[in-house]
Amino acid sequence: MFQAKKVKGMSNKRFIEPEDVETQVFDWGTIKWMSTPKHNEAERFTTGVVLLEPGKGHTRHNHPGVEEILYVVSGEGEQMVEVPDGNSGMKEERRPIKSGMLIHIPADVFHETINTSWESLKLIAIYAPSGPEELLREMADQILPAGGLPERT
Repeated sequence: MFQAKKVKGMSNKRFIEPEDVETQVFDWGTIKWMSTPKHNEAERFTTGVVLLEPGKGHTRHNHPGVEEILYVVSGEGEQMVEVPDGNSGMKEERRPIKSGMLIHIPADVFHETINTSWESLKLIAIYAPSGPEELLREMADQILPAGGLPERT
């Protein structure tokens, strides 16, 4: 049987299951940060699974100095990303999003994601460099320990 080789100074967490990490609960849904500098010593990015409840979402915000990639795993919604307006300013561009789509959000650019469907909108969120996940943790309504399940209302 293959045995993973423990590298000195490494956490050896190369395979992470959802039950291995805490769940951050918000009024709009949940996040499970699967890869962070704290979890598996990823140095240049953070990756999380985001569930947005029907009719809910992340309102307009930005991440100073941090790029974001959103990949839509399932569900449908509306994505707003600011784009250049051709006059040295920015304007909002809104598009429907669905399973299989990827959205790139440059550093500092304002954006929002809203679930427009009756079912949860599941996204993979990647930040580079890492950092916004720590701010989100401070903003969470509740933090469930690894393996904990959020209560549905």
